[in-house]
Amino acid sequence: MDARTLAAGKKNARRRHAWLVFEDESGLSQLPVVRRTWAPRGQTPVLTHTLNDWQRVSVAAALAFRWDGRRVRLYFQTRATPYRGPAVVDFLRALRRHFRRARAILLWDGLPAHRGRVVQRYLGAHRSWLTVERLPAYAPELNPVEALWGNVKGQECANLCAPDRRGLVRPLHRGLRRVRRRPHLAFSFLAHAGLSL
Repeated sequence: MDARTLAAGKKNARRRHAWLVFEDESGLSQLPVVRRTWAPRGQTPVLTHTLNDWQRVSVAAALAFRWDGRRVRLYFQTRATPYRGPAVVDFLRALRRHFRRARAILLWDGLPAHRGRVVQRYLGAHRSWLTVERLPAYAPELNPVEALWGNVKGQECANLCAPDRRGLVRPLHRGLRRVRRRPHLAFSFLAHAGLSL
């Protein structure tokens, strides 16, 4: 994806008054995301976690930027199972409720669930409001949602030894709500991806 392609996409979004929506899925497990931290001198921090039957949480997030750059929205959804076709469609349906009559250009990666029959059928039936563009497989750094994952996993979820799935979901939601309350963070994720509106 070169600069001309991105520029054409931005012009298309402005012309159609469409939101640019970057979407991605991720996961979190009971195995802690280890980060450097502070501790009193001579007292090395120790992380204690369960070694068997790791529970996971799957999360999907969408960063939506208004065509004129005046607003940004963050939508997210967590679930206990991985995001496959029907789950992706459920997330897209939830997004549709938030956009009402607005148009959107969805930018996402080539996850097999995104290319599946169930998702393609849904996208085909909703072309009036939703246009889909695929990000290149070799450049995940073009998706600002990747920076969102790094931010939340590096703060609220860092060194987290959760006893169960609920212990994973609470800090994850707290981090995503923190980003939602600070729109400048979403714009910084966009700039980190080398993109602008």
